[in-house]
Amino acid sequence: MQVLANMLRGHAAAYRAIHELQPESRVGYALHFRPMVPRTGWNPLDRLMRNIRYEGVNMGFPTGISTGVMKTPLGNFNIPEAKGTQDYLGLNYYSVDTVWFDLAKAGEMFSNSGYPKNADMSDTNFLANIPEGIYDSVKWIVRTYPNLPIIITENGVEDYDDHMRPRYLAQHLHQVWRTVNFNWPVKGYFHWSLVDNFEWERGWTQRFGLWGLDVDTQKRIRRPSVDFYAEICKENGISSEMVQKYCPEVFEKLFPS
Repeated sequence: MQVLANMLRGHAAAYRAIHELQPESRVGYALHFRPMVPRTGWNPLDRLMRNIRYEGVNMGFPTGISTGVMKTPLGNFNIPEAKGTQDYLGLNYYSVDTVWFDLAKAGEMFSNSGYPKNADMSDTNFLANIPEGIYDSVKWIVRTYPNLPIIITENGVEDYDDHMRPRYLAQHLHQVWRTVNFNWPVKGYFHWSLVDNFEWERGWTQRFGLWGLDVDTQKRIRRPSVDFYAEICKENGISSEMVQKYCPEVFEKLFPS
């Protein structure tokens, strides 16, 4: 939490430095937001662990920028210079965590997390395809920061053979479309990522790219999602023909009879 507080101080200093050089700039930050639910709603320990983890993961930066006091499960940090230092909020969304009490997880304050049974899982079971979570995340931002511009700065899934990514992309963009229909100020969407990337603690074991990458030759590998995303960008929308072509398994969900 001390590191997080120092990062917030650095953000506040950068915000002012950038505005001093370019007053017209929009300066903000990207929040990796993880919606969370208790595994068992009637269990007070599961609910408690959900709340502690939620506050620790999600609320440090938002509370510091809103009030100048960064609130965490391990205490509060007074950072008055951080108050109001955002012109937009970037949202990084991937999935929704299910949280429960676990005596074996003392190092994580007795909380554990995972995904629902029978969830639509990614290659290494690292992510579950829960598109409604991106809608709920934007809804949280709108309620917390009314009228603040929102940019979805990361959204994607690890998927080496591209069997899941097309439906993940279509379903998540469909939920973004829902948010825009409420006139919520979503100003942009950036898919993660263009090309397979090196994950710092997991190396090349997870492939998030629309384009694949042969790490030995640097050759780019064209996955079907490349063409799907290109069509979405050109059309500025998702048509029934696109879904039927690239991810027919979710056609009825997106275009019900």
